[in-house]
Amino acid sequence: MRGRNVIGAAFAWIWLAVILLPIYYMVITSLRTTGDYFESNSLLPSRNPTLAAFADVFANDFGRYLFNSAVVTVAAVGILLAVAVMASYALVRNHSWASQRVFQLILLGLAIPAQATIVPLYYMMTKLGLYDTLLALILPSVGFGIPITVLILTNFIRDIPKELFESMTVDGAGNWRVLGRLVLPLSKPAIVTVGIYEALQVWNGFLFPLVLTGSTEVRVLPYSLFSFQSEHGVNTPAILASVVLSALPVLAAYVVGRRQLVAGLTAGFGK
Repeated sequence: MRGRNVIGAAFAWIWLAVILLPIYYMVITSLRTTGDYFESNSLLPSRNPTLAAFADVFANDFGRYLFNSAVVTVAAVGILLAVAVMASYALVRNHSWASQRVFQLILLGLAIPAQATIVPLYYMMTKLGLYDTLLALILPSVGFGIPITVLILTNFIRDIPKELFESMTVDGAGNWRVLGRLVLPLSKPAIVTVGIYEALQVWNGFLFPLVLTGSTEVRVLPYSLFSFQSEHGVNTPAILASVVLSALPVLAAYVVGRRQLVAGLTAGFGK
């Protein structure tokens, strides 16, 4: 019988505390008033919890920023998955020299940081008349998400037995039918994995909203949190209340897709 790894368990508990303590502090502080925050121990729950900080947040157009972030995230992830699934299927089923070069070219995108392209992106969006629109946030998010998404989906689709493709082809199924009836169901864990990952990237993105938007009408949550902090200065409960609200949709997405997420992270790389 193998002995217990006491040291490993101790480090695991320490790491768990490191993760949970900021979340605990964020939640209990969001339920305070500004006066209560400065007058009592900030690490202990308030004796008189209140939702005043959350009301303060919604009174400052938080709902609009939440809606803008939801539109950008859903649109970007939807377009990205549609393009990446079709591209990955084509790359796996096509073994030509050109297909391999296209795959290598797509992977080159992993080496290009978004910060290095922000000036050309700003110039392009301005010339196209897309500056200060939600589309200016959606299109770059799709472009920078394609390399990692195609890489994960391609490796996953390659693990689908070739016999399944051959049997559907013998039955007269075309590429669209094979994609819809075979690839999509079997690739669901990988699709959910990259969907959640890219949703996190878009939802938490700050650089594109900072540079490519300017008005409050198209402001998204990460940039609104930055401006909300500067507007409210020392109103820490209101700032952390806005952080709690912005984290809830991401938490909900994880709860819904956690099984597929774990399966997608542990599969697709067996060969």
